[in-house]
Amino acid sequence: MLPELAVFTKHLEAIWQSAVLSNGGPQHVELEKRLHAHLGDGHIALFNNGTNALMTAVKALDLSGEVITTPFTFAATPHVLAWHGIRPVFADIEEHSMTLDPARIETAITERTTGILAVHVYGNPCDVEAIERIARKHHLKVLYDGAHAFGTRVNGRAIASYGDATMFSFHATKLFHTAEGGAVVTNDGDVKRRMELLKNFGIADELTVKAVGINSKMNEIQAAMGLCLVDAVAAEKAKRLDLAHVYQDHLGNLPGVTVSRSLDLNVDSLQYYCLRIDRAAGVSRDEVYDRLKHYNVFARRYFYPLCSQYEPYRHFPDSGVDNLPVANRVGDQVLCLPFYGELGTADAERICQILRHIVLGGAVGAMHAA
Repeated sequence: MLPELAVFTKHLEAIWQSAVLSNGGPQHVELEKRLHAHLGDGHIALFNNGTNALMTAVKALDLSGEVITTPFTFAATPHVLAWHGIRPVFADIEEHSMTLDPARIETAITERTTGILAVHVYGNPCDVEAIERIARKHHLKVLYDGAHAFGTRVNGRAIASYGDATMFSFHATKLFHTAEGGAVVTNDGDVKRRMELLKNFGIADELTVKAVGINSKMNEIQAAMGLCLVDAVAAEKAKRLDLAHVYQDHLGNLPGVTVSRSLDLNVDSLQYYCLRIDRAAGVSRDEVYDRLKHYNVFARRYFYPLCSQYEPYRHFPDSGVDNLPVANRVGDQVLCLPFYGELGTADAERICQILRHIVLGGAVGAMHAA
């Protein structure tokens, strides 16, 4: 999703007039204010990308030793731990939400565990209340990777109101974006202040450097892109909800195909639309993925392979299939379909026709109503 060029140009003109390109300029300040409507009332810190945001949150929360996380996520999640010299400990996921299984979290805790890094996969919320109980019991910090969870709500609350901090990604592929960018939301003002210090080299003032920091500030041009798009989120979500209904209506009765749960415009991020394809379909997920490309339909096996199968982590004892049976099964089944507003319902219906043809056979042009 891109803004109207004329709208973006007006923001660029304001940047040129202010002659401020970075370091918390007017665009940055305004975007922080505007994001509260989507991310909740916590303290928001903006970053130049989601990975640096997550890295800074890890440092600000003073995590060390071992942190329990999921293998079913993007590479950045375990990488930010390893980058800080922290051992990512993989625990299995829950079958339906595909998020960390709280029961498996508790069994993975050792005397070296300092925190939990859980992921709201596809915007599906983790069992935040169970994780909170475990964290309190064992005196652990909870950091959420909410890269997919922009606007997700749980029990009437913004998703970022849970845990010690939540990272959001504003990469160009996300529902809301700043071309590149990210944010961390926390309810703890001290954590916010530490992040602001750390993302600016640890510089407190002209004469004082108080910590070892990095440069992960969001610049004014990124913030301007966000300001152009923040009001477009509602319309984009409405279009995606229409697409989700098409996928559910036409694919819901396919053998061996499990469609995403019912989606709610006011609760879900509508970031991805994921199918799961099992043996009952008569074709593998990988075969469907390859055959879709013959029709110029580019789906994504997201997340495959698991992070636990990456070279830096595959030697860990907890990376074995026996420890992660659900994650390995899910990783072999998931397929994210094209899901963006400009796709339109007609093209979504065409994708459904192709999928039905792959699974059931028959002519591609014949739509079979669910």
